[in-house]
Amino acid sequence: MNTGWPDPVVVRILDCYGGVLNLFRMTLQQFRDSLRGDEPPRELSVALAGLWWDAKGDWKRAHESAQQDEGPTGAWVHAYLHRKEGDTSNAAYWYTRAGRTPARNSLEQEWGEIAEALLS
Repeated sequence: MNTGWPDPVVVRILDCYGGVLNLFRMTLQQFRDSLRGDEPPRELSVALAGLWWDAKGDWKRAHESAQQDEGPTGAWVHAYLHRKEGDTSNAAYWYTRAGRTPARNSLEQEWGEIAEALLS
């Protein structure tokens, strides 16, 4: 599908165990531009896919994606989603799991901060 924006860079490297690692690079603008599609780019991590679904207005799919990442990035997206939902105590739990202080900025600013951090 030609979206009119440059393709993100995907580099495949053979690791020392014979597996293939994907080193995926996408700019924040490319990530935002990808929101014109119906599905998130398949190269996105599940945490980034959660942010993608959130931006599309599908909280349930966003939450399901975030839950698939049991690490700190998934916890950060999970915290953001519960904050957005208005469930501050659950959000606080997930911020702690992410090793982050609960956000005080706007939801839009936090979304951008998370996306930029996970894309870098």
